[in-house]
Amino acid sequence: MAINISTLRINASKQKVWDTITKAEFVKLWQYGSDLMTNWEIDSDIKFRTEWQDKVFEQWGKVLEVKPTEIIKYSLFAPRPELEDKPENYFIMSYILTEENGVTELQIIQEDNRPNAVQEEPQGDENPVLKSLKKIAETN
Repeated sequence: MAINISTLRINASKQKVWDTITKAEFVKLWQYGSDLMTNWEIDSDIKFRTEWQDKVFEQWGKVLEVKPTEIIKYSLFAPRPELEDKPENYFIMSYILTEENGVTELQIIQEDNRPNAVQEEPQGDENPVLKSLKKIAETN
């Protein structure tokens, strides 16, 4: 299993960071223009839909855990020709927020048990997507 961790220190309250990772209008700004569809209820569906170069890409799963301004956890299936839509081909995304002195630490953990899962080095705001997330949270 690959467990990939990204950590950001964001100069914003937990509530602002929470909004940035849970509200569709903000997610669209930092997640490659993806439309987020979910009600954030445990066991409900979650879907990310992106249009790029006249093609539609979708990922879907289930909301597993929600504690407002503290943690979000969901499963996700990213279709590939060689992967069947079955539980062992889903990965788990967790977003964990902690705050100290007005600075929120956001830890993003991807637990990936799919075939050919890649173990990456820990990432931070040098990653363009995470850099965008941080900027949006600090300015919204």
